[in-house]
Amino acid sequence: MRQLNQFILADLIRLRAEEKPDLDVLTFEHLSLDDCATPDEVRSYADLAENANRIAANLIARGMRKGDRFAVMMRNHPEFVEAMIAASLAGCIFIPIDPRTRSDKLAFLLRNSGSRGVFCSDDNAGQILAIREQVPDLEWLLALESGEADAPALGDLAGVSPLAEVLGTPAESVDPRVDDVGQPLQIIYTSGTTGDPKGIVGDHMRFGGTGMLGGVFGYAEDERPYTGLSFTHNNAQATALAPSLMSGYRAVLSRRFTKSRLWDVCRRYGCTTFSMVGGMATGIYSEPPREDDADNPVAMVVSGGMPSAIWEAFEKRFDLRIFEFYGASDGGGMAYKPVGVGPVGSFGKPMDSVTMKILDGEDKECPPGVIGEICCRPATGEDATVEYHENPEASRKKISRGWNRSGDMGHRDAEGWLYFDYRAGAGIRHNGDFVSTSAVEKVVAEDPQVSDVFVYGVPAASGAPGEKDVIAAIVASDAQSFDPQAVFEHCRKGLEPNCVPSYLQLLDEIPKTASEKPQERFLQERFSPQADDVFTAQRAASR
Repeated sequence: MRQLNQFILADLIRLRAEEKPDLDVLTFEHLSLDDCATPDEVRSYADLAENANRIAANLIARGMRKGDRFAVMMRNHPEFVEAMIAASLAGCIFIPIDPRTRSDKLAFLLRNSGSRGVFCSDDNAGQILAIREQVPDLEWLLALESGEADAPALGDLAGVSPLAEVLGTPAESVDPRVDDVGQPLQIIYTSGTTGDPKGIVGDHMRFGGTGMLGGVFGYAEDERPYTGLSFTHNNAQATALAPSLMSGYRAVLSRRFTKSRLWDVCRRYGCTTFSMVGGMATGIYSEPPREDDADNPVAMVVSGGMPSAIWEAFEKRFDLRIFEFYGASDGGGMAYKPVGVGPVGSFGKPMDSVTMKILDGEDKECPPGVIGEICCRPATGEDATVEYHENPEASRKKISRGWNRSGDMGHRDAEGWLYFDYRAGAGIRHNGDFVSTSAVEKVVAEDPQVSDVFVYGVPAASGAPGEKDVIAAIVASDAQSFDPQAVFEHCRKGLEPNCVPSYLQLLDEIPKTASEKPQERFLQERFSPQADDVFTAQRAASR
């Protein structure tokens, strides 16, 4: 038998199951769930190995060959991880799909990936059944019972098989089909904001390598990471799941991020770190201050996009430190700013294996303070590479003169610290000034009426070229008593005139991706100056 390689997921779990079979490496907490009385779901290495083996045996029995693909469309359940491990064991490729995906986009992802089957949960199986005729090559659906209050009974879903039957059936040990870390393990799709989503092919080495990031983040041996971000996104895999599977950190995981119960979860389970992206930070910060905000076990937050305007206030209020990092799914590299090192607002400097520069449109490096595109390539000087599933043209266009062009705009300072400014095409210039959206969000979030906020721009009503009006999309703590005039007054006291929002857009919730990033395009589509839920200062004053 070949020697097991810990950078191959199935091998890693087998190795750890032999070394420390009973370690409770993953805890799927239920404290943050509503109407769910079932106890937490805990998985040891032995549990993961056994359940993944049963799923892999079932895949092989279904005729799934090495290199065949299947989708996983569910929230953060133990079965999601077990399906991942089973894919590695059976030599298949899994496609994580945000469980909120619907309609034509869902059909596209399943067709484009060539998925032969789907692991789903009972609360989203109906979405797959609704588009099944658009995916003629889809052969099977296996669904788990989620325990969600509004989920249909599996028996009422024709063509859906219970995953519990697979997990309840003993299976002979499956011989691993993967012996090369370069074999694909998963395909993660981009959001598709500028066209059809593109599938980023990730091999076993890429996932295995993220398992080593605990050392980069500075995790201690007894670290207990927490995340409420979806496994369908790289952030949750890189900051919590992969490092914990690699090093036994005993991660705590939620089905969904819930800002109102974040600190309760961290206190209950003794979580020492958690991961977030910029949109989450503003939401957490906008929660009403409590006397026990700083009374928590969290020492560090691993952040991807901490707004500079609330960085220090966030650290002080919750008595923790920020580890900031930057890395796009198809960006080719990672940069980071360790705790206590470098200037607030920077996402750091690149890893030793990566060269990261700010380039202009002709691939020339921008001087300090000048905004350009964040670009990466291997430190060896070789050309960067990216593989989009069955899309060689997009793969080719992503690379320019050997550089992977991220589409993110940023700058560097004189000491080489890197800063993110905005997504290409998404900057806000208002009345000749560039507006710091994070600064506006900080001030708006500090209004006690505001539960969540996201600031974006729309083409200026003046029609001035390149100008945008500033929109503050707001979720109110109490929509019935919401006073937009008071919010405008609060903003005038805390912001320069050009930064005061042109409009307030009142919403039940801000649409977000699986990684909790606000989806600006949906807000733009919904926005209308005449809408009943949109207020100008003049309109607010006349109410």
